[in-house]
Amino acid sequence: MNLSFEEAIKRLETIVHRLEAGNTPLEESLKLFEEGMGLIRHCQQKLDEVEKKVELLIKNEQGEYETKPFDPSRSRTETQV
Repeated sequence: MNLSFEEAIKRLETIVHRLEAGNTPLEESLKLFEEGMGLIRHCQQKLDEVEKKVELLIKNEQGEYETKPFDPSRSRTETQV
């Protein structure tokens, strides 16, 4: 899938609206659902890639700021300056 995150979200929104309208035949609804699930996986992969690139700015013991790799297991209060 060669969609950007934004394109995938927009397509996913379109699918959700069509399914919520309730007037799509069952077979087409199933195809839309399957496409939507693929888009969700694609978006999650894109988010995972971005998360790996995120760095936090942390004040070290000398009072200087340095970057640290993002660690999702750290609590929010631990990363606040």
